[in-house]
Amino acid sequence: MPPRSRTARHLHMLLLSGGLAAAATAGLARQAERVDVIIKGGTIHDGGTGKPYVGDVALKGDRIVHVGRDARFAAAQVIDAKGMIVAPGFIDPHTHADAFLRSPDAAMRVNAAWLNQGVTTVMIGVDGYGTPDVGDDAARLQASGIGTNIVPFIGFGAVRKRVLGEDARAPDANALNTMKSLVAKGMCEGATGFSAGLFYAPQSFAETDEVVALAREAGVRGGIYDTHQRDESSYTIGLLGSVKEAIAIGRQAGMSVHFAHLKALGVDVHGQAAAVIAEIEAARKAGQDVTADQYPWLASGSSLDASLLPGWAVDGGGDALVRRLDDPAMLARIRGEMQNNMRRRGGARALLLIAQDFPWAGKTLEQVATEWSLDPRDAALRIIRQSIETTDPDKQGKGTSVASFNMAQADVDLLMRQPWVVTSSDGSNGHPRMFATFPEKYVRYVRERKVISLRNFIRQSTGATADIYKLDRRGYLKPGFYADVVVIDPARYAPRADYVHPRELSVGVEKLFVNGRLSVDDSQATGATAGRALLRPKPAGCS
Repeated sequence: MPPRSRTARHLHMLLLSGGLAAAATAGLARQAERVDVIIKGGTIHDGGTGKPYVGDVALKGDRIVHVGRDARFAAAQVIDAKGMIVAPGFIDPHTHADAFLRSPDAAMRVNAAWLNQGVTTVMIGVDGYGTPDVGDDAARLQASGIGTNIVPFIGFGAVRKRVLGEDARAPDANALNTMKSLVAKGMCEGATGFSAGLFYAPQSFAETDEVVALAREAGVRGGIYDTHQRDESSYTIGLLGSVKEAIAIGRQAGMSVHFAHLKALGVDVHGQAAAVIAEIEAARKAGQDVTADQYPWLASGSSLDASLLPGWAVDGGGDALVRRLDDPAMLARIRGEMQNNMRRRGGARALLLIAQDFPWAGKTLEQVATEWSLDPRDAALRIIRQSIETTDPDKQGKGTSVASFNMAQADVDLLMRQPWVVTSSDGSNGHPRMFATFPEKYVRYVRERKVISLRNFIRQSTGATADIYKLDRRGYLKPGFYADVVVIDPARYAPRADYVHPRELSVGVEKLFVNGRLSVDDSQATGATAGRALLRPKPAGCS
């Protein structure tokens, strides 16, 4: 008989001592303990309300397999996270990331503007712009290779425009039924809810009952009503009237209500944040699910036409507007109403033109008007007309973007402290919020001004958002959840973009994993396109 090996002799001894079963179990355990990544020794914020602690996070494939202390695994990569924040990837519930996600340039679709902030999931189709063709659109985006996960909405504006165009008219019974079927289609194809932007034409032409009728189609299929409310200022029904309308829409449609970028916009409503909070708290106490998101900037982002023109002037779209501007009587009426709208927003000096690649970018409307020797209203109308009448396809409908410095710091602070408010960017081209919202909030409101705690900042950027939108196994560091994980250097995490240089990438994200793939390494995007379309399961009643 040949001599036995050391391993064989060891197994024989285990058998003699009754330990064969234990040896087999130990061997299986060693096999199961192989993982792809261990993030070791970081300060873990798991997305919940508990205290952070020092521990390890292990990833295998696209899942988290361990969160806790003293992870005993063999790993292909071990990341020393001592002194670092380890958290779920951030979730941005209100974005205009389409310029990146839909770009023909594969490098743009990586969506580094969001990845470098630590964001792994973005909502699209907000403000009522979400296509009714949710399924096809999501499939195309995922197949093209995108850097972040996407969560789509079906949009009121897209539905209304498809059926009624840009006209200020109510739908008849047939048109209403067609719109309802489009909302149902979008929900059945995986939309997370129904978004609306009642401030913007042609959505602003709709009466409340029309919105309720369409929202109900989403509500019965488990969707949320996500609204850029009709009036954040004093344009039409006023801020408080608008808040009441949005809550009523959700109540009548039988669905949760979420206020996008909640704010008190303009001098007429500064100081009304407390009254807004009281309205929302009353609805919540009555059993209604009402939440909001907010960005940490004192300037909103919009367009000159949406900010300054009266709604009736854009009935029928751009060509109809130009015809009105060519009518002296109509022009006088438009200019008269523009004056008050400009006052609401703090005047021409408070309107910063931010359309990149246009000669007026980085100047206030007041500065441009002075250069052109025009009244600020006429300078605005020149820019608006140019965006409509240009024959350059790359500039059609563009050039009117504006950052409007119209919020009071006390209102922003008060809203941020509410437990039902989460972080969003409303990221749009030309405004630094696209590249810098989450680090801006961390630096200005956590570290410097101490408006909220670090724990609340993480919670408002992860688990609380996932809960609002019922995202499947996202927003928390838990075994079995998807491996969207960020490692942040708390000393370096900071914005680089500002209003003059709005396209600078943020720094301080040491590592970022999207569905288990390394997407940011030492503040540099790796080029990975690990994002997925996060569609909701098909609701009951869908064919």
